[in-house]
Amino acid sequence: MKIGFQKGSAVLVLARKQQVIENRLKALGIPSVKWVEFQFGPPMLEALGAGAIDLGSVGDTPPVFAQAGGSNLVYAAATPSAQHAVLVPKNSPIKTVADLKGKKVAFGKGSSAQNVTIKALATAGLTFQDIVPTYLSPADATAAFNGGNIDAWVVWDPYYAIAEERYGARAIADTTDKRLASASYYMAGKDFATRHPAVLRAVLDELAKLTTWSGQHREELAALAAEATGIDVKSWSSAFARAEFSLGPLTEAHVAQQQELADTFQSLGIIPRKINVRDIVWNGAVAAQ
Repeated sequence: MKIGFQKGSAVLVLARKQQVIENRLKALGIPSVKWVEFQFGPPMLEALGAGAIDLGSVGDTPPVFAQAGGSNLVYAAATPSAQHAVLVPKNSPIKTVADLKGKKVAFGKGSSAQNVTIKALATAGLTFQDIVPTYLSPADATAAFNGGNIDAWVVWDPYYAIAEERYGARAIADTTDKRLASASYYMAGKDFATRHPAVLRAVLDELAKLTTWSGQHREELAALAAEATGIDVKSWSSAFARAEFSLGPLTEAHVAQQQELADTFQSLGIIPRKINVRDIVWNGAVAAQ
């Protein structure tokens, strides 16, 4: 089995270190697990659609782009999203989201930060057409932010925490505002989910256990994440202090939220066609409301 992960996916980083999935799957005849690191969601879902990995965790936006592009994948489980923020440099004259009009705002194209950007602009009566979108990966955006080449940066933890801790970045909006909040999703290759449902359920069961443990041991998780990633403990502690920890099947609310996102993107011309989110919800993962 092949699992994709990001540095921000602390539960997956922990799972990799503790080998709980490997131990569980050996009993099911799966001899090994290969871990593949990605910097953010869209490249991970490209790999998932191509069959290069079997499972990965991403924010809310990459699955919409992937489904619109015809990728062969399914929603397997839902978990709260890492906190996101709209960041400006500490000495920036920008004080509110309304001040972003005409400004260069960076985020990963097709990432959850793109959705947060659109929602944040809407709270100030602005649209995507009111800014100069600058599509950058987190690493490239860090350099552009510190070099003064962008006016604002929309990103998730731990990059959000790093920007605060190391660079004095200032948040002018964040996802504690429920108007901006969203979920993250474990996405599986459709063929893998169809052929190996028991394996997928076993993996999600182990991840659910680790997620519960993580919420109860945040400082210990921060130390483990720092060791695994090289990102300092202080940044991880800040990120985990504001994180929510749960994992379960998709609810009707999740499906409705994703459908609203897809419809918004289609109306803005960001995705080329209308999609029905329910079409790719794994039938082993649907729960009641």
